[in-house]
Amino acid sequence: MKKVILACLLFSCYTITAQNRKPVAIIFDTDIAPDYDDVGTMALLHAFADKGEATILATISSNAFETTVPTLSLLNTYFNKPDIPVGVVKNNLPNKDCSQQWAQAIIAKYPHALQSNAAAIDAVKLYRKILSAQTDKSVTVVSVGFFTNLAALLNSAADEFSLLDGNTLVKKKVKQLVSMASKIDKDGKSGYEFNVMVDAAAAKKVFADWPTPITISGFEVGEKILTGIWLINNEKIQDSPVKDAFKIALLKDSNSIGRNSWDQTALLVAVRGISPWFSYRKLNFAIKEDGKNVLIPGKKFTYLILKQPPAEIAKLIEDLMMHQPVNR
Repeated sequence: MKKVILACLLFSCYTITAQNRKPVAIIFDTDIAPDYDDVGTMALLHAFADKGEATILATISSNAFETTVPTLSLLNTYFNKPDIPVGVVKNNLPNKDCSQQWAQAIIAKYPHALQSNAAAIDAVKLYRKILSAQTDKSVTVVSVGFFTNLAALLNSAADEFSLLDGNTLVKKKVKQLVSMASKIDKDGKSGYEFNVMVDAAAAKKVFADWPTPITISGFEVGEKILTGIWLINNEKIQDSPVKDAFKIALLKDSNSIGRNSWDQTALLVAVRGISPWFSYRKLNFAIKEDGKNVLIPGKKFTYLILKQPPAEIAKLIEDLMMHQPVNR
């Protein structure tokens, strides 16, 4: 009984705090195609926005695969926010496909204004346009894909949006970067992780030169948090691209336990903070030419550690993934 009362008190305190907290201004950078945890993360992003916990400044693809912009457009449209700016990497690399065909399926089924990647603005231009219009130290960048756009942003020069170079603009306008990236293997010293490896040169640039605090949710965190089964079995949810994407991919994989929630953990922390779900350690990484991340001396990064049982975090995440569009 005491535990129940305590839990209720903690929930009440959190609710009051969340209601009083200013919405987190987010630029969301994703590789949305090779995996579908990005789709679940987009559902969280819109759930947070509808709850008044986040403001979505832009949704940007770090992946040049042809489905990425239409997917972002249709998810923004589905959640009744079709005017959210969409950007995409414009050099045709990285280009990682959607082998499970979930993206192609939902693009064919659901409406979206942007029919191709060519219809979206260049990612770096969109970053510079959005950042230049924000108050200082107000933007949280959430990166759950490759570091291509962020490295290019750091390297960018003054333009029509700002007289500042990219590094200075980021330092002036960005509060923090929260990223799903990196891995620490059993050796406790290094690892290989997809988001870092795909564009290792870009990751190396960002890890070395990004001028704001960085929080990282590593591979081993989201690996243990499984979601999607409750979602696809929820009969109350119909005609949902989020449910469809998970159902197609889970069935294709013969997966009956759920998908690893790598990207969702980064967004959860970006909006609601590290506690009570995670703890952390302070560390530093160097990125090798082949994309291997190696621990080096220093405390540059806040690296998440699971604190609550993975199933409890999964329940929270999946509840948010089942958020339905709010009529506006």
